[in-house]
Amino acid sequence: MKKTKPIDNDELLPKYRREDLGKGVRGKYHTAYQKGTNLVLLHPKVAKAFPTSEAVNEALLGLLQLTEQTRKLAR
Repeated sequence: MKKTKPIDNDELLPKYRREDLGKGVRGKYHTAYQKGTNLVLLHPKVAKAFPTSEAVNEALLGLLQLTEQTRKLAR
């Protein structure tokens, strides 16, 4: 069995060919992109105060509940 020389991961290979990358698919994520995303970027201060998605959701649900209560009081 032939032993191969290990490749140093810090260095790029001298030559890349399109064939090495495989066959691409045009518009692979187009449908998903059209549907939109629920990704939200938080301000760093907010991310620090609410370190998990559960904490953010709990705070926002509490805020929604509060707005519903104050809306009923205002009527």
